Amino acid sequence: MARSLPNPHLLIRPFMSREAVLSSKIEGSQATLSDLLILEATPAKGTAEAREVSDYVRALDFGLDRARTRPVALNLILEIHDIVMQQSSGAAAGQFRKVQNWIGPPGSKITEATYVPPPVPDMHAALHALEKFIHADSDLPLLIRLAAIHYQFEAIHPFIDGNGRVGRLLLTLLLCTEEALPHPLLYLSEFFERHRRDYHDLLLQVSRQGAWNDWIDFFLVGVSEQARDASARAVKLQDLRTRLHEKFHAARSPALLLKLIDELFTSPYITFGRAQRVLGITPRGAGLNVLKLEDAGVLRRVPKTSRPILFVAPKILELISAPASQSGNVAR
Repeated sequence: MARSLPNPHLLIRPFMSREAVLSSKIEGSQATLSDLLILEATPAKGTAEAREVSDYVRALDFGLDRARTRPVALNLILEIHDIVMQQSSGAAAGQFRKVQNWIGPPGSKITEATYVPPPVPDMHAALHALEKFIHADSDLPLLIRLAAIHYQFEAIHPFIDGNGRVGRLLLTLLLCTEEALPHPLLYLSEFFERHRRDYHDLLLQVSRQGAWNDWIDFFLVGVSEQARDASARAVKLQDLRTRLHEKFHAARSPALLLKLIDELFTSPYITFGRAQRVLGITPRGAGLNVLKLEDAGVLRRVPKTSRPILFVAPKILELISAPASQSGNVAR
């Protein structure tokens, strides 16, 4: 599907934004996709949680760019963690932990922990073994290797905070660097968030009982469901873009208006200022194009917003943000 799409670059950003929101949600973030997109359109209006999610998008962007010329190695993982944790004080951003950590209920002691990762010296040895495994030749199918890599990274738990987000981000990087995906359009955080308890329990059962088959089965079902969802969502977004282009092309609208429509697919919130930057024309000209799309029903003014005035493309936002079960009846 990714190879056949005429404009895959229009979908990369909204798919990345969904992943950032849902991966952060697993860690307790309450930020929504709209919160993130509003922050990108009007930075002064962003919440602290939305800024954390925005850092995830920046880290994914950075990782995908660097992975084109560098291997996915420990140094790159540290750089990604540094970006992910920019908003978190005391998280030792960009550093592997120097102390023992543990996973358990809030306020629990290590003796009450659900899981205790390896001590620091063993952690470093395990990280180097993981790095070798990532780059080693293997007869294992790629997705089974990725299931093993994800478990191992989470079991090592090499950071004070941010392990889950970095571990899930690595999955997309490896899918792209292994050339299983030509574009980063497949993400697993939505499946993991939807089955959060199973996700955590199955990882834990690998550590406790060596229950690899159950974890790998779960991982593969997640890949299948999210691949179907990504395909269905991409088709619907491309179909909507085609309909809008045909509508305004038939009305002999200027090319600038079609360019603005395409920009809405990368982020469906827009201001007059953003429209001007995208179109490279005068403020008045940009404003007229925005108002034309508002008159046509493509854009809707967001109520209760002070300056700058904010508009949203509701049909695009709906397709981007719909849960997987609504995007193509593909959820189990």
